[in-house]
Amino acid sequence: MRLIAEEITNVDFLCEEKEGKKNYFIEGIFMQSEKKNKNGRIYPLPILEKEVNRYVKEYVEPKRAFGELGHPDGPTVNLDRASHMITSLVKEGKNFVGRAKVLNTPNGQIVKSLIDEGARLGVSSRGMGTLKPENKGQIVQKDFYLATAADIVAD
Repeated sequence: MRLIAEEITNVDFLCEEKEGKKNYFIEGIFMQSEKKNKNGRIYPLPILEKEVNRYVKEYVEPKRAFGELGHPDGPTVNLDRASHMITSLVKEGKNFVGRAKVLNTPNGQIVKSLIDEGARLGVSSRGMGTLKPENKGQIVQKDFYLATAADIVAD
Protein backbone atom coordinates (compact mmCIF):
# COMPACT_ATOMS: atom_id res chain seq x y z
CA MET A 1 0.00 0.00 0.00
CA ARG A 2 1.09 3.53 -0.62
CA LEU A 3 0.00 7.02 0.37
CA ILE A 4 -2.56 8.42 -2.08
CA ALA A 5 -3.26 12.16 -2.06
CA GLU A 6 -5.50 14.13 -4.43
CA GLU A 7 -5.89 17.89 -4.72
CA ILE A 8 -9.05 19.85 -5.54
CA THR A 9 -8.68 23.61 -6.03
CA ASN A 10 -12.31 24.44 -6.80
CA VAL A 11 -13.59 24.97 -3.25
CA ASP A 12 -14.99 28.03 -1.52
CA PHE A 13 -13.61 29.49 1.69
CA LEU A 14 -16.34 31.39 3.52
CA CYS A 15 -16.46 33.71 6.48
CA GLU A 16 -19.79 33.96 8.29
CA GLU A 17 -20.33 36.47 11.08
CA LYS A 18 -22.89 35.76 13.78
CA GLU A 19 -23.33 37.90 16.88
CA GLY A 20 -19.97 39.57 16.27
CA LYS A 21 -18.07 36.28 15.96
CA LYS A 22 -16.51 35.21 12.67
CA ASN A 23 -16.66 31.55 11.64
CA TYR A 24 -14.70 30.29 8.65
CA PHE A 25 -15.72 27.34 6.48
CA ILE A 26 -14.54 25.37 3.46
CA GLU A 27 -17.23 24.13 1.05
CA GLY A 28 -17.14 22.33 -2.25
CA ILE A 29 -16.09 19.16 -3.98
CA PHE A 30 -13.64 17.30 -1.75
CA MET A 31 -13.33 14.13 -3.85
CA GLN A 32 -14.22 12.96 -7.36
CA SER A 33 -14.78 9.51 -8.83
CA GLU A 34 -14.74 8.03 -12.33
CA LYS A 35 -12.51 10.87 -13.55
CA LYS A 36 -8.76 10.94 -14.14
CA ASN A 37 -7.27 13.48 -11.73
CA LYS A 38 -4.08 15.56 -11.93
CA ASN A 39 -2.06 12.63 -10.55
CA GLY A 40 -3.35 10.28 -13.27
CA ARG A 41 -5.50 8.31 -10.80
CA ILE A 42 -9.09 7.18 -11.17
CA TYR A 43 -11.29 6.34 -8.20
CA PRO A 44 -14.08 3.91 -9.16
CA LEU A 45 -17.35 5.18 -7.67
CA PRO A 46 -18.20 1.98 -5.72
CA ILE A 47 -14.77 1.97 -4.03
CA LEU A 48 -14.85 5.67 -3.13
CA GLU A 49 -18.48 5.59 -2.02
CA LYS A 50 -17.91 2.62 0.30
CA GLU A 51 -14.90 4.28 1.90
CA VAL A 52 -16.57 7.70 2.24
CA ASN A 53 -19.56 6.04 3.94
CA ARG A 54 -17.20 4.39 6.45
CA TYR A 55 -15.34 7.67 7.01
CA VAL A 56 -18.58 9.61 7.60
CA LYS A 57 -19.84 7.05 10.10
CA GLU A 58 -16.54 6.64 11.99
CA TYR A 59 -15.20 10.21 11.82
CA VAL A 60 -17.59 12.91 10.57
CA GLU A 61 -20.67 11.95 12.60
CA PRO A 62 -18.79 11.65 15.94
CA LYS A 63 -16.92 14.91 15.19
CA ARG A 64 -13.49 13.25 14.80
CA ALA A 65 -12.84 14.18 11.14
CA PHE A 66 -9.92 16.58 11.17
CA GLY A 67 -7.64 17.89 8.47
CA GLU A 68 -4.29 19.60 8.54
CA LEU A 69 -2.72 22.69 7.05
CA GLY A 70 -0.33 21.27 4.50
CA HIS A 71 0.07 17.69 3.45
CA PRO A 72 2.14 15.37 5.62
CA ASP A 73 3.86 12.33 4.16
CA GLY A 74 1.86 9.74 6.10
CA PRO A 75 -1.79 8.81 6.64
CA THR A 76 -2.05 9.85 10.30
CA VAL A 77 -3.83 13.10 11.14
CA ASN A 78 -1.73 14.89 13.77
CA LEU A 79 -3.95 16.84 16.15
CA ASP A 80 -1.19 19.34 16.89
CA ARG A 81 -1.35 20.27 13.18
CA ALA A 82 -5.17 20.25 12.83
CA SER A 83 -6.63 23.31 11.14
CA HIS A 84 -10.23 22.31 10.48
CA MET A 85 -12.97 19.78 11.26
CA ILE A 86 -15.02 18.20 8.47
CA THR A 87 -18.69 18.56 9.40
CA SER A 88 -20.36 17.00 6.36
CA LEU A 89 -19.50 14.92 3.33
CA VAL A 90 -22.25 13.87 0.92
CA LYS A 91 -22.44 12.26 -2.49
CA GLU A 92 -23.60 14.44 -5.37
CA GLY A 93 -23.51 12.41 -8.56
CA LYS A 94 -19.93 11.16 -8.95
CA ASN A 95 -18.54 13.80 -6.57
CA PHE A 96 -18.38 14.04 -2.80
CA VAL A 97 -19.14 17.53 -1.52
CA GLY A 98 -17.88 18.55 1.88
CA ARG A 99 -18.07 21.30 4.43
CA ALA A 100 -15.45 21.94 7.10
CA LYS A 101 -15.18 24.47 9.89
CA VAL A 102 -11.81 26.18 10.33
CA LEU A 103 -10.75 25.70 13.94
CA ASN A 104 -9.33 28.18 16.42
CA THR A 105 -6.01 26.29 16.56
CA PRO A 106 -2.60 27.73 15.62
CA ASN A 107 -2.87 26.25 12.11
CA GLY A 108 -6.53 27.26 11.88
CA GLN A 109 -5.49 30.84 12.67
CA ILE A 110 -3.01 30.69 9.78
CA VAL A 111 -5.81 29.50 7.46
CA LYS A 112 -8.08 32.32 8.64
CA SER A 113 -5.35 34.87 8.01
CA LEU A 114 -4.70 33.49 4.53
CA ILE A 115 -8.43 33.67 3.73
CA ASP A 116 -8.64 37.24 5.04
CA GLU A 117 -5.68 38.19 2.82
CA GLY A 118 -7.35 36.68 -0.26
CA ALA A 119 -5.12 33.64 -0.69
CA ARG A 120 -6.30 30.96 -3.08
CA LEU A 121 -6.25 27.60 -1.33
CA GLY A 122 -7.37 24.08 -2.15
CA VAL A 123 -8.11 20.82 -0.40
CA SER A 124 -6.46 17.46 -0.77
CA SER A 125 -7.72 14.08 0.37
CA ARG A 126 -5.29 11.61 1.90
CA GLY A 127 -5.49 7.85 2.12
CA MET A 128 -3.72 4.55 1.64
CA GLY A 129 -4.18 1.90 -1.00
CA THR A 130 -2.84 0.13 -4.03
CA LEU A 131 -3.01 1.23 -7.64
CA LYS A 132 -3.43 -0.82 -10.79
CA PRO A 133 -1.90 0.71 -13.93
CA GLU A 134 -4.22 0.75 -16.97
CA ASN A 135 -4.21 2.54 -20.32
CA LYS A 136 -6.38 5.39 -19.04
CA GLY A 137 -4.46 5.87 -15.77
CA GLN A 138 -3.88 4.25 -12.39
CA ILE A 139 -7.03 2.71 -10.93
CA VAL A 140 -7.44 2.90 -7.13
CA GLN A 141 -8.13 -0.60 -5.79
CA LYS A 142 -10.59 -2.05 -3.23
CA ASP A 143 -8.11 -1.78 -0.35
CA PHE A 144 -8.32 2.05 -0.41
CA TYR A 145 -8.53 3.58 3.08
CA LEU A 146 -9.48 7.24 3.48
CA ALA A 147 -7.43 8.91 6.23
CA THR A 148 -8.85 12.42 5.77
CA ALA A 149 -11.24 13.88 3.23
CA ALA A 150 -9.48 17.25 3.20
CA ASP A 151 -6.19 18.81 4.13
CA ILE A 152 -5.80 22.50 3.24
CA VAL A 153 -3.08 23.00 0.61
CA ALA A 154 -1.63 25.82 -1.44
CA ASP A 155 -0.61 23.62 -4.35
